Amino acid sequence: MSLALALKTGDASRLPSRRDEDWRWTDLRGLIRAIPAVSPAFVGDVGAGPFDALADSSLVIVNGWVREGEPVPESGVLALRFVSHADATAHDSDFAVTVAPGQTLTVLESYEGQGSGGYLANIGLDFSVGEGARLERIVLVDDLADAVTVSTAEVSLATGARYAQTILTSGARRQRIETHVAHPGAQADLRLDGIYLLDGQRHADLTTQVTHAGADGTTSQLTKGMVSDQARGVFQGRIIVQPGADQTDARMGHHALILSDKAEVDAKPELLIFADDVACAHGNTVGALDEQAIFYARQRGIPELEARTMLTEAFVGEVVERIEHAAARAVARAWVARRLGRSGD
Repeated sequence: MSLALALKTGDASRLPSRRDEDWRWTDLRGLIRAIPAVSPAFVGDVGAGPFDALADSSLVIVNGWVREGEPVPESGVLALRFVSHADATAHDSDFAVTVAPGQTLTVLESYEGQGSGGYLANIGLDFSVGEGARLERIVLVDDLADAVTVSTAEVSLATGARYAQTILTSGARRQRIETHVAHPGAQADLRLDGIYLLDGQRHADLTTQVTHAGADGTTSQLTKGMVSDQARGVFQGRIIVQPGADQTDARMGHHALILSDKAEVDAKPELLIFADDVACAHGNTVGALDEQAIFYARQRGIPELEARTMLTEAFVGEVVERIEHAAARAVARAWVARRLGRSGD
């Protein structure tokens, strides 16, 4: 069951539901009773993307149609924009990126909700990172509040490859951002990070699965989130260490703040280890802001709301600072500040 299959067949019964273990917190079948009409091509102005000024080349895909763009570069910086400009219609698209052996590529990926909203969008991505190659992917997701979206990335790494990913999202009516990584071991290195900042009735599901198939590979994963009002955050992280994948070093952490009695966070970190001589660990915490820290800030003349914002910004800032591309890191830092009601200056 998948959104892609439901869109292809027009059959809403193909949507994943709470009966599917990996989708139990992001039920689409219970939400969508009928698949809407296909989104038309949009010919108007979609404006500039958040990363346009940082890129050597760019590609814009609007409602599933390639609007404008250049061939994917072998190296450098690519701005990849997925724009949904639709009203209660559905669209999907697929995109592939291959990084040749020894090359270095940065993908600055954005999801931009425009128009009157209510759209249903599915994005499928395929990333192949060659031997000794490097790929950093920074993803900024700003869907409309009433949208339903799924983005699924399949990542394959070769010997000695390095893949680093940071996802920042403000959620949607239902939103799932999924990453599957085929890790060969063989001195390949993986970093998977994420931030979700949710308010209103927004929902975001960050799901990952990393499969270590060979010896001597590393994975570092850190996700932090904040939910307020009636928002819901979901984190599912699974690391599988296959037989023979000895000397695997895999670390996973998920930490979230709940700022409202009606908000919710569901987390399911998993380690499935079938090899010896490994160093694997995971951690998960969900709680509120430190009231003592807020008290000390107020004693220094800082208003309570500002103190809470500052503490939340510092909490997720650890993930932002792990972004390697300096200019993209500055964009991410400003995005966090705006989402938390600060100017970002």
